[in-house]
Amino acid sequence: MEGRILQLISALRASGVRVSLAESAEAFSAVDIMGIINREDFRLSLRTTLIKNASDLPIFDKLFPLFFGSGQPPINNGNLSDDLTPDEARLLAAALKNLSEKLRQNLAQLMSGEPLSKEQLEQLARMVGLNNIDDLNYQKWMAQRMERALAFPEVREALKQLMDQLREMGMDGKRLQQLRGQLQERMQALQKQLENFAGQRIAENLSQRTPFDRVDNLMNRSFQNLTEEEKRLLMHEVKRLAAALRTRIALRQKRAKSGNLDAKATIRANLKHHGIPLELRHRSKVKKPRIIVLCDVSTSMRFCSELMLSFIFALQGQVRKTYAFAFINHLEYISEDFNGKDGNAAIASILRRMPAGSYNTDLGWSLNNFCDDYLDTVNGQSTLIVVGDGRNNYNDPRIDLFRDISRRASRTLWLSPEAPELWGTGDSDMPAYAALCDSVLRVSNLNELTTAIDRLMIA
Repeated sequence: MEGRILQLISALRASGVRVSLAESAEAFSAVDIMGIINREDFRLSLRTTLIKNASDLPIFDKLFPLFFGSGQPPINNGNLSDDLTPDEARLLAAALKNLSEKLRQNLAQLMSGEPLSKEQLEQLARMVGLNNIDDLNYQKWMAQRMERALAFPEVREALKQLMDQLREMGMDGKRLQQLRGQLQERMQALQKQLENFAGQRIAENLSQRTPFDRVDNLMNRSFQNLTEEEKRLLMHEVKRLAAALRTRIALRQKRAKSGNLDAKATIRANLKHHGIPLELRHRSKVKKPRIIVLCDVSTSMRFCSELMLSFIFALQGQVRKTYAFAFINHLEYISEDFNGKDGNAAIASILRRMPAGSYNTDLGWSLNNFCDDYLDTVNGQSTLIVVGDGRNNYNDPRIDLFRDISRRASRTLWLSPEAPELWGTGDSDMPAYAALCDSVLRVSNLNELTTAIDRLMIA
């Protein structure tokens, strides 16, 4: 029991609830006084000592039953076969012969009324990746994945076929309805067992991680799988990452400040020393890059581009000049939005001005806007960066324009959240764009985006 209480405390902390050592000690003292026989007294003793803010009550109420059960006994009314008459048992056996072996096994589990064993649950957990999940928002989703692994959709269809066959074989209608109801009730009980198990395993995983571990985990999670709360958490993390990047980039630029050794200039400068190289001369070298960034802020790319713009704003001191653009179905110059001191407010203003819509991305037309009005911003010292998935909703991708822009730049980098296996599928024009880039970097999560930005800041 003490171990489960400690797990609950760890899970609360990992969920953002502040629980001090003194409060943990108070919880154990309260349990010693109130005991564990009465479940409600036990629950209230923990809730009163561990939770100080009303806003944290829902978190406790969600976690407590996952560690200490819901208090509801599982449904198990014995084997349904025992209640069948010999004739009914014969009809059922004949109907089951028409089903596959796996479906017969699943239906036999329902008939027996036995819950899934610990071994079965552990096998399912490994199969669907439950052991790697530490976010309770995925509880129902993981339970549904286990249901699919157990062929629940097929079992439901098999139940319907079974009932139809039993009716055709002459089983009494009232008895048939009773049997159907009992089987459906037991199937719901198994679904509840799967959901409870998923929640318990996720809560246990959560108890093994600190709040910092959670951030590290989120940094490696795909942008597409993040909740709104997790996105807000990562937006705060960008400030810390940007500060670390800024320091590393500045140090890198400082170390390279002297540039490469200029042998001819060194020899000329040391003629007065009879050719002894006492004074070294170096070629001047531009350390700060000049970047042009085009960010897709459509629905599928919005959060990735929002993070990218946050980095660009935070790293302005490490670049010579930034020309920033945002596009969905047209292009907008947004560098002037970053002239203020509040980057978050600037990005929020840009996103309000360019509301996301479904299936309206048109990079081809946006490239046309760029060539008409901003082509002169690109020169041989520019690094062109495109943040997008290369999907054009079957519009003209204007590869010709992108080729012209890319040729004018010193180098062209493309940051895409999609795996190369998805390039060219559906409305993706990524293969044609990628062929014109110096490098295409995968940025499906914050960790990959941070690495990509560090790389592109090398002049």
